[in-house]
Amino acid sequence: MHQSEKKRQAALAALEYIPDGVQLGVGTGSTVNYFIDALPQVRSKISSVVASSEATRERLEKLDFKVLDLAETGDLDLYVDGADEANKHFHLIKGGGGALTREKVLAGASSKFVCIVDDEKMVGALGAFPLPVEVIPMARSFVSRRFVKHRGQPVYREGFLTDNGNEIIDVHNLSITNPPEMEERFSRIPGVVTVGIFAHRGADVILVADNKQVRVMEK
Repeated sequence: MHQSEKKRQAALAALEYIPDGVQLGVGTGSTVNYFIDALPQVRSKISSVVASSEATRERLEKLDFKVLDLAETGDLDLYVDGADEANKHFHLIKGGGGALTREKVLAGASSKFVCIVDDEKMVGALGAFPLPVEVIPMARSFVSRRFVKHRGQPVYREGFLTDNGNEIIDVHNLSITNPPEMEERFSRIPGVVTVGIFAHRGADVILVADNKQVRVMEK
């Protein structure tokens, strides 16, 4: 099965998790786009929808969904998003698309987080995928030097600004041995807005599409 078809199958499987009257948070990325495109099938179940990025907002609005801000909805029932890496402890690396801060906010505001991935995203240990870190622009060099001390190789994501007007450093070759502890430690570096480790608020359910089926992992 082609990778794009695996993504589509994982996305369609997430539709099963949408209850009637749901306040829904929608993530960002290529796998989530398949989920968005399928949402009109369950339109009658959705009471409100919140987007984690301007790109997701635009895609939802093209399908005639009225997208609200989190300030208008309050806490959400369900958040559906992809990941760049996921492990068996339901810890994730996210932010390849640059929406990690808003994604982390929506995940934190949601009762249930369903993560949709293809099997290539499942790893034994996080860190092969470079860790995205959103920083305020003045702190970019300072934060980069701090990651060098942790033996990471920070690379500035050139020509990219987040929806919040900030910059992103992608940190290569980090050994993320203890995701919750490292998420906490890196988040405390002054100038860091968000790190792409989602461990304190990881996924509740991971839907993993392989060549044959969609496997369900539940906490």
